[in-house]
Amino acid sequence: MNPVSQDYRKFLNPSIISKLNSLELRARLVVEGFMVGLHKSPYHGFSVEFTQHRPYMQGDGLKDIDWKVYGKTEKFFIKQYEEETNLKSYILLDISNSMNFAYEKNVKKIEYASTLVAAFSYLMIKQQDAVGLAVYSDKIVKYFPPKMSKAYLHEILKNLSLIKPSEKTNTAECLNSIAEKIKRRGLVIIISDFFDDVNAILKALKHFRYKKHEVIVFQILDPVERNFSFGKDAIFKDMETAEEMTTQPYQIQKSYRDAMNEFIGKIKSECLNANIEYNLIETSSPFDKALFSYIQKRSKLY
Repeated sequence: MNPVSQDYRKFLNPSIISKLNSLELRARLVVEGFMVGLHKSPYHGFSVEFTQHRPYMQGDGLKDIDWKVYGKTEKFFIKQYEEETNLKSYILLDISNSMNFAYEKNVKKIEYASTLVAAFSYLMIKQQDAVGLAVYSDKIVKYFPPKMSKAYLHEILKNLSLIKPSEKTNTAECLNSIAEKIKRRGLVIIISDFFDDVNAILKALKHFRYKKHEVIVFQILDPVERNFSFGKDAIFKDMETAEEMTTQPYQIQKSYRDAMNEFIGKIKSECLNANIEYNLIETSSPFDKALFSYIQKRSKLY
């Protein structure tokens, strides 16, 4: 029996997967664990292979029904042709220095995000979709236009494994530059903590919608960044400006939480208003939460 099938949940656990040195192995185990989980879960009607099908509609020929899928779901699906199903996906990864944060033994945000990028890329190639990657901080550090081959996947993962966080950030300018680079309509996935000028970021996110792209946002945060539960006197250092402040966390915890909730709420509400899918992901969250969000979005596009 496949060891992933025996205990698939552990391959979705960030603290376990992050111990593996190979990003390609991380991606494969996460995706395989995710696929096993889909078959064991109540996510009826969703599976990786279903992304190449659409629901049966009145007027469709019976000869086009995929009876194997019917046997699994008891629902009628039409097998789509390759030109209907291939999608160009663009993954945008923030590598500014704030993404290098992790509290104590937590997984660093950049490690979590890189594993997520690798898993998305692996899954997309498996689905015969084209995947591209843009890595940015205060400028675009790397850009790989979308292609669809296993060799290209190896190239993306190799470069991704070598990436080091940058000290500076300019999210909005980078997102706007990438939006202008992308000429063909596709799916844009943005992975960041969004610790920058929030109004400028939101305007840049809407730039992709103006260009008719479908957009999914993943805001990656360490759990402590949300609740500020440090519990003792501490020196806080800005990872991008190196400014320091000594304080007792409990004295400012409520104000911090209120400000953080306002920050998160603004991004979420503005994304929803612009028809951008928003996901808040903590670095302690199993990877299937983000992957399922992608699969849901992918299944609606064709």
